[in-house]
Amino acid sequence: MAFQSFNFYPQIADGIAAAGYTTPTPIQRECIPSILADHDVMGLAQTGTGKTAAFALPILQRLIKGPRKHVRALIIAPTRELAEQTHESLLLLGRKTKLRSMTVYGGVNKNPQISRLREGAEIVVACPGRLIDLMDQGVMDVSRVEVLVLDEADRMFDMGFLPDIRKIVRRLPAKRQTLLFSATMPDDIRRLAQEVLRQPVTIRVDDTIPLSTVSHALYPVEAHLKTPLLMKLLKSTDTESVLVFTRTKHRATRLARQMTQAGFAAASLQGDLPQNKRQAALSGFRSGACQILVATDIAARGIDVSRISHVINYDMPDTVDAYTHRIGRTGRAAKTGDAFTFVTREERALVWPIEKVLGEPLEKRTLRDFDYSLPAPAVRSGDDRPRSTAGRPGSAAPRKSSASSRTLSGFPGLHAGLGRRPGKKTTSR
Repeated sequence: MAFQSFNFYPQIADGIAAAGYTTPTPIQRECIPSILADHDVMGLAQTGTGKTAAFALPILQRLIKGPRKHVRALIIAPTRELAEQTHESLLLLGRKTKLRSMTVYGGVNKNPQISRLREGAEIVVACPGRLIDLMDQGVMDVSRVEVLVLDEADRMFDMGFLPDIRKIVRRLPAKRQTLLFSATMPDDIRRLAQEVLRQPVTIRVDDTIPLSTVSHALYPVEAHLKTPLLMKLLKSTDTESVLVFTRTKHRATRLARQMTQAGFAAASLQGDLPQNKRQAALSGFRSGACQILVATDIAARGIDVSRISHVINYDMPDTVDAYTHRIGRTGRAAKTGDAFTFVTREERALVWPIEKVLGEPLEKRTLRDFDYSLPAPAVRSGDDRPRSTAGRPGSAAPRKSSASSRTLSGFPGLHAGLGRRPGKKTTSR
C-alpha cells in the first residue's frame, strides 16, 4: 500500500514526498481512512509509530478547502517539545497548501503568540496552560474549531492536565471531529475518551508491546556506582546518539554536568530549563553536536531523532508504561536500538512486570574491568549525589570500540534474584 491510495491533494502529496514517506506505517494505514471519512478516532500506539502524520495529513486534506485566517484545527500536546515537533511536521507536510500553523505554550513571551493569532492561523498546536490563558484573554477564538486532536493523552494525564482538557473541551463547538492518541489506556483516559469522542473508531497498533527492533539488557549496580558505570559503559560501547533517562530534574542537570566535565558531549533536558535552552539542547542532539542527552520522562516527550542508538535508564522506570515510552525512542524508522537499564537492589521488584510484557527474561550483564565492590562514600543528609570517582573515565571524549559487557551468570549479592517473579524460581542465565 502506498500513500497515493489515499488520494491526497497534489499539494499534500508534495509534502509527503518532501518528508520522504513512501509506505504508510500501520497506524497511518489504519487511521487515515477513518479520519478522512470524518469519524472520531481513538488511536492506541507507541511513540515512534508515525501517529503525527496519521492525523496531520487528513487535517491538511480537510482544511485545504474552506475559510482561512481563523482556527479550524486545534492540537493539544503535553509538552513544548512535542508541540514544536508536531508544528514542524505540519509545516513540512503542508508546505504547498498555504495553511498556517503555529504553536502556543508557556515559558515564553505570549505577545508574539497573540500577534500571530490576530494575523490568522488555521492550525494551532498548544499546551493546555497557555491555551486556557489566551482563551480567557479573548485572543484565542475556538468557536470555529472543526477538528480537535488530543495527542499523548496518557502523558497529559500523568502531568495533571485532565481538568484543563475538560475545561478546554467544554468551550469548543459540540459539532466537531475529535481524535485521541495515546500509547496506553489507563481508566482515566478511557473515561475521557467516552466523554469527548462520539462513536469512535478504535485503532490499536501494538500499544503495550515494546518495539521488536529494540534489544534489552539489565545492568545490576549499587546506586553510588551508577555514574561511573555509565561513563565506562559509554566508553566501551559503539554508539551514535544516546538518550539517558533520570527520575528527577536535579539529577538530569547534575549528571549532564558531570559527563561534560569528563569529556563527553552531553546536555540535559528538563522542565525547569527556559525554552531557548531546551530548544538548544534538542537542536544539538538532533544535529549530532551533542552525542548524549540526559532527560526526565516529561521533558523527553517530543524527542523525534531517528538515529538514537541507545536508551539508557539511569534510573529504573516506575511502571511498564514508562519503560515502553522510554525505549520507544530508539529502534525507530526501521533501525535497531539498544535499551540498557541500571537496576539497584531495591528496584528488582520492578523488573518482572517488564519481563512479563516482553514475554522473556531480560538479559543481565556486568561490565568487564569495573569494580562493583567499592563501598558507598559518606553522603551528607538529604544528598543523593554519588561522589565516588571509581571507574570514571578521564577527559577523553567517548571512543568507539567493541562492546565490553558480558552476560551475567550466577553473579552473587546484588545481582542475584533480579527479574524473579513472585512464586517462581529464578534460573541463572
